[in-house]
Amino acid sequence: MEKIENLIPMAVFARVVETLSFTEAALTLGMSKSSVSRDISVLEKRIGAMLLKRTTRKIEITELGLSYYQHCFKILNELRAAERFIQEYYEEPTGTIKILAPVTFGKRYVLPTLNTYLKRNIMANVVLDLSDKEVDIKESQYDLSIVVSQSTPTHEYTKYLCTIQWGLYATPDFIARMRPILTPKDLPTHSYILFCGVARTISLPFRKEKQKINIDIHSRFRSNNSIALINMALSGFGIAYLPNYVARESVAEGKLVRILPNWQMDEYKVWLLTKARNTMTSGIKQFIDELQQLITSAEFKDPR
Repeated sequence: MEKIENLIPMAVFARVVETLSFTEAALTLGMSKSSVSRDISVLEKRIGAMLLKRTTRKIEITELGLSYYQHCFKILNELRAAERFIQEYYEEPTGTIKILAPVTFGKRYVLPTLNTYLKRNIMANVVLDLSDKEVDIKESQYDLSIVVSQSTPTHEYTKYLCTIQWGLYATPDFIARMRPILTPKDLPTHSYILFCGVARTISLPFRKEKQKINIDIHSRFRSNNSIALINMALSGFGIAYLPNYVARESVAEGKLVRILPNWQMDEYKVWLLTKARNTMTSGIKQFIDELQQLITSAEFKDPR
């Protein structure tokens, strides 16, 4: 029969060898010094040999003790692993995370991340507000806020996520009906599909090496929803000005074509704002890590 009663004394012996101190071993194991000494004596009695030479000034390990320690070390490591498992179990994300995210970016990246996160953490809950509204996160109900902006937010706890490029897209049939577009100056001034803005005209910026050109255009259709914009573009209604990641799938399928792909246009950055450092629960940290991994694996390049 296996000597199960030896397991704890073996772990105690390993800790004494590592610290070369009964007192320190007792402290790290949460035991009394007398209990440590008793366990070592019991172990030596069962083995029938001395493992440690004790003097008033120091502890020496016998030759047998050094060899035996290699086996006891494994026992101690298993105990540590068991402790880590219990600790991680109780640190499993729980509670509710309240997140504010832009509609389009939230649907494309936040929702898939949350799907994975909630499946993995059955005790966690999420309230997701998909909205393009702006809030002061410090004064809001949200734990996290995702912001798309050309400038860096002034909020103290801000994390950069990615950069989004914009471009012009239209169906192959629509492009075939236009005269050749070789430079921004060849673009028509009408039939544009744009996100909602304060004015009905807009100046589109173009950059290529040292060249910078702004072209004034007129939109016939505006919406605050990218699905509506891309659907209008796919219907052949006009030229849509869109974030490139929104158009990527339609470009890959040959339904839309990027116009003037060698010219750069608007560039926005995506930021993650957290309320404060002391409110970063394990659940929030895990969600942020998983969102960053998904974004990193995505291609935020111009679809050509």
